[in-house]
Amino acid sequence: MKFIAAAIQMLASEDKEANVTHAENAVREAAERGARMAALPEVFNWRGDKADEKKHAEPLAGPTAERMSRLARELKIYLLAGSFLEEIPEARKCYNTSLLFGPDGRQLARYRKIHLFDVAIARGVTALESETREYGADVVTAETEFGRVGLTVCYDLRFPELYRGLVDHGAKIIFVPAAFTAFTGEAHWEPLLRARAIENQAYVIAPDQIGHNPKSFSTYGNSMIVDPWGRILARAPDKPSVITAEIDLDYLATVREELPALTHRRLR
Repeated sequence: MKFIAAAIQMLASEDKEANVTHAENAVREAAERGARMAALPEVFNWRGDKADEKKHAEPLAGPTAERMSRLARELKIYLLAGSFLEEIPEARKCYNTSLLFGPDGRQLARYRKIHLFDVAIARGVTALESETREYGADVVTAETEFGRVGLTVCYDLRFPELYRGLVDHGAKIIFVPAAFTAFTGEAHWEPLLRARAIENQAYVIAPDQIGHNPKSFSTYGNSMIVDPWGRILARAPDKPSVITAEIDLDYLATVREELPALTHRRLR
């Protein structure tokens, strides 16, 4: 089975309406190019001062989710709403939440980012996501007509046990929507994406933010689609863009059959 998948690279700002409109236009472009599955980056609908995060958080059935649901139904595609800040009632923090919608607009999966980016790199970036965001807890997959997919977000990429857990749940395609910093991305983005694809013998679809946000940090871009052999099928240029690639699940099955590393595991 073959189909076209798309990863959408954006530079989100504090203007939520402009961000969501840009996302909708990019998803429509992806569908026009034949994509049956499209993925948006992390915090695609709003990215600004962390002090304002709570104010811009939305419920699961809020306006951004509703627009993405309608868009998936209109275009009859699987749509990953990369992530947005999910409101937690009566709490000062938010979840960083990724939603997957089916071609009928139904919400198929909800993933709350498990690993939060709390770092202080003297030569690069300082961030403390846990000040304003709550930890997720669940490993999340969803069944689609193209097989089971797994959901992760950005910093999760550094934790291979999560990806092995997704494969243990049957995932053949794994999403990595991100706002990866420019400093860490230059060194680690590509090797980590390729490693997660190779060691799990899975397709990886990784839409990233690109460029400088004056209220946040600079992001790396280089959105990618990687195959189960670790080959980069598509890579975005250094600007907001849409990339597409063919996903071949028969090829994935061949890789897993010819090099059955997933069945050779001794430590669990």
